[in-house]
Amino acid sequence: MQDIKLATPKRIKRADQIVESVKRWVAINNKQPGDRLPNERELMEQFDCSKGTVREALKSLEVQGLISIRTGPNGGAVLERVPYEKASELLRNFLHFEQPSGPEIYALRTLIEPEIAALATPNLTPEDLTRLADLVEQCRAEPQTFEERMAQRIAELEFHVLLAQRCGNAMLAFIGRFLNDMIRDLVIFKKSALPEQREFSCANLDYHQQLLEAFHTKDAARARQLMHEHMKSAEHFNRELEGQLNQHFLTGN
Repeated sequence: MQDIKLATPKRIKRADQIVESVKRWVAINNKQPGDRLPNERELMEQFDCSKGTVREALKSLEVQGLISIRTGPNGGAVLERVPYEKASELLRNFLHFEQPSGPEIYALRTLIEPEIAALATPNLTPEDLTRLADLVEQCRAEPQTFEERMAQRIAELEFHVLLAQRCGNAMLAFIGRFLNDMIRDLVIFKKSALPEQREFSCANLDYHQQLLEAFHTKDAARARQLMHEHMKSAEHFNRELEGQLNQHFLTGN
């Protein structure tokens, strides 16, 4: 019987070790955006490494969006909050070749959006309600041009983005906004190949109007139920859309 050979563990670069140690230090010490990291000399002493290794680690943190490097007498590495746009773009790049379909995205939205709507309901300010009403109004008239169609689709998504921003749950907020980005990238631009789906647009408008009424009365349970129905309706329409698109690309008509 042959002996089984053990694989040699992959060595982690010293710079990468420093990156992970810095991340742990930030979390353990509850550091916040704007706080400074120890200077280069302190990091060299702490990790017993060269200036080049420390600079490689800092560059990696900067590329990840976790720090910025400031120059001058008061310069150094300063902690930064990773912008949502950067995180969303990277994750969408990761999923780019997976090509999730509209119905798949809507199936997940059906789970997420009702909770976002319920959590956001008590947090919406008068200014938020005015903004939501404005977005609803943008979608009321029948679009006459392609640009107007796209503007209305963006307004529909902005309605959901605002709710995600007000839900008070960081994880749900990120997932909600991310799914809206996916809808924009993978559904809206596919829809440009087809005639306007006016029935779908009217259904969206009706649900948004009803949701707005629930938000005004602070009825979180009603908002949750309406959003669930809205997402199931949208999922149905997008399954039809996928079928139309497949037929369109097969026949060229």
